[in-house]
Amino acid sequence: MSQALWPEFSERVSVADELRVAVTARDVDADAASLARLAERNVAAMASIAALEERRPEPEDDGPVMQELARLDAKLNALVELVGRALQPVGSLPPRRAVRFNSLGIVVPSDLLPAGHDLCVRLHPDVCPSLLLELPASLERSFDDGRAFLAFLPLGEAHADALERLVFRTHRRKIAETRQSLT
Repeated sequence: MSQALWPEFSERVSVADELRVAVTARDVDADAASLARLAERNVAAMASIAALEERRPEPEDDGPVMQELARLDAKLNALVELVGRALQPVGSLPPRRAVRFNSLGIVVPSDLLPAGHDLCVRLHPDVCPSLLLELPASLERSFDDGRAFLAFLPLGEAHADALERLVFRTHRRKIAETRQSLT
């Protein structure tokens, strides 16, 4: 990836928040099949996050009964995913750290970084910390203020779309919370 990704990252909508995040070294020898499985797990986790955050069904072409069934199906899938991961104690989660992220990458404190450029960002969303997003990344840029920009590796169109929707929903929710606190 080129250093040109930083300006594009800076221009896109991003979320700045304190999240449970860890950065680990990534297996650079991972084959395409294991990366595809990782992308599928991330897309499923992001769908679960969306279902858990959802307050009401989005209007679609289907009737209200089909919308409700789709919403219940998504929540049931999220529940199954959560049961599989819920045994992870909250005490084993990484601490909250100030980050800024969007679908292209993430800015993290440099002290989170292990040695090397091939990394994996592990995000635990607030809606369900036992869910995990594992985002392969590479170190693109270090800043003098103790932060670093990690560019996410592309894992396919479905993964990129799901990540973009997650960022958009989170950003929209943060704006709504800010507006609500001002009134």
